[in-house]
Amino acid sequence: MIHVKGAAITARLRFVRERYGDAGFARLLGALTPATRAAIEGKVLAQAWAPFEVFIEVGEVADRLFGRGDLALCLAMGRFAAEVNLPTLYKLFYRLGSPLYIFRRAAQLWSVHYDSGQLAAMEIADRAVRLEIVGFASPHRVHCLSVLGWATRSIEMSGGTVISAEEVRCRARGEETCEIVLSWK
Repeated sequence: MIHVKGAAITARLRFVRERYGDAGFARLLGALTPATRAAIEGKVLAQAWAPFEVFIEVGEVADRLFGRGDLALCLAMGRFAAEVNLPTLYKLFYRLGSPLYIFRRAAQLWSVHYDSGQLAAMEIADRAVRLEIVGFASPHRVHCLSVLGWATRSIEMSGGTVISAEEVRCRARGEETCEIVLSWK
């Protein structure tokens, strides 16, 4: 079983509550499987490990209820999580560091957030990077789109303007790797 830090789940729950109110949050809870609902009602702790399946189901169900059913809402939730999960100490790194620095640091900290796989950040041109999720045991579109959302918001939070952001490969679509290419000015 793969685990994710609870903060990834609590950020998505907060996203739903802030965007869709208590009624929307209740709709989300009511649409979840009993196991996922029980995990959430049992209080997912931000700094504790939680099942990756809970993260995936919350993303899928939220997108079905409040999005278009194409998982694009997961991108918005990833952007939101980039801000709300950023500890005060890291805010300084975002203000002082370049997007490339942020992505390289994120690659070093991947295992703090997931107990599977790695993130590789490779500069491919001036102000352009390729992020590759390597060896993740259960690739899923919800996760890849969340990482893409986090990456675009990270560029903005470190002073850049996104020129392009594209998921060019995804294992969940049958490709060999999950790869995101971003450029900024």
